[in-house]
Amino acid sequence: MSNRLGRRKFIVYGSATLGTSLLLKACGGDKTPTTTTSPTTSPTTGASPAASGDTVKVGILHSLSGTMAISETSVVDAELLAIDEINKAGGVLGKQIEFIKEDGASDWPTFAEKATKLIDQDQVATVFGCWTSASRKAVLPVFESKNHMLWYPVQYEGQECSKNIFYTGAAPNQQIEPAVDWLIQNKGKEFFLVGSDYVFPRTANTIIKEQLKAKGAKTVGEDYLPLGNTEVTPIITKIKQALPNGGIIFNSLNGDSNVAFFKQIQAAGLTPDKYPTMSVSIAEEEVKQIGIEYLKDHYAVWNYFQTVETPANAKFVEAFKAKYGADRVVNDPMEAAYIMVYLWKQAVEKAGTADDLDKIRLAAVGQEFDAPEGPVKMFPNHHISKTVRIGQVRDDGLFNIVWSTPGPVDPQPWNQFVPDTKGYSCDWTDPAKGGKFKA
Repeated sequence: MSNRLGRRKFIVYGSATLGTSLLLKACGGDKTPTTTTSPTTSPTTGASPAASGDTVKVGILHSLSGTMAISETSVVDAELLAIDEINKAGGVLGKQIEFIKEDGASDWPTFAEKATKLIDQDQVATVFGCWTSASRKAVLPVFESKNHMLWYPVQYEGQECSKNIFYTGAAPNQQIEPAVDWLIQNKGKEFFLVGSDYVFPRTANTIIKEQLKAKGAKTVGEDYLPLGNTEVTPIITKIKQALPNGGIIFNSLNGDSNVAFFKQIQAAGLTPDKYPTMSVSIAEEEVKQIGIEYLKDHYAVWNYFQTVETPANAKFVEAFKAKYGADRVVNDPMEAAYIMVYLWKQAVEKAGTADDLDKIRLAAVGQEFDAPEGPVKMFPNHHISKTVRIGQVRDDGLFNIVWSTPGPVDPQPWNQFVPDTKGYSCDWTDPAKGGKFKA
């Protein structure tokens, strides 16, 4: 699988600190991103309002090729399911949603290029998109300079609060931090941190190191792989040296790298009874593609698993399988992508317009939804409340939920363990506060 990455050029955002300095990782080759529209429309080339005639145009921007396609293609399926359901129920403000789909091709400059096209050429009302923080960081200047709107569905490292983004995945206090606390209480105090070499894993690990320090636990090692790289043997050697008698592996690898990593840690004897691995980017879809036999009994922390027992989830799973096949699975980023389409719809209907983004932004705050994961609410910081769950991979590739918070946790985009951001908050409903203020 790593050959797909070798044919592409990557600009990877990341640093050993909380900065987002640019690292260029180049491998030659051509790419051919594609444009897809909904089956009932043709590609739009003219500059017309997003909501014109009987339709409202939205953009879908994910990696349909490259190393991140293993995760992002299924997220698109979830977004299209929500659009299909909304259209069948009468649409938005009486108009049908028309989607224009673009391939970011796991290439961050391509994401920025396609975001610009969707806004300027296609004149979409909003964009649903991205997975990696590198892709989100690449498009962020586009959405901010054009005062447009992105809905982002994946857990991330926090340390960001943009007026132009609505985040329906977890902030660190809704995923990473509770997982670290649970591991310290149940699995031990020695952690080896492994991740992909871009902003999310590096920032997440900065937070984890501060948290471990505050909790009396220890980071015994830390290492990174370029996205798509499968040369994991050196990292496994370091893990065995740092944890000769076993310990916790905290895994923030993304994309194809996880395939090699889990196969090789098993081959090296790093079994979950002695080396429990907690992943933040491995969900049901990845378990299925990597192989259950390599992931059984390891852990993941999310806000949603397919095995969540709520009436809304039973309906979601049934609808997804009816549309895409009984053998398909759903996961947390897919659920977050599904619900963000509905939250956008509710905000548009409250605002009474699909074109006035300032009105929609204000209307989005306070929106509630009976999500498959449980009740969620959009906060003034443009993040949603979420229940936190830890799951253990079982024989069928789904997750046995071994722990959860009693209810939804309020989002904190600015981290309270990191000294530089401790005490800061975000509130886009108050002009005097905005994206970062001392609470």
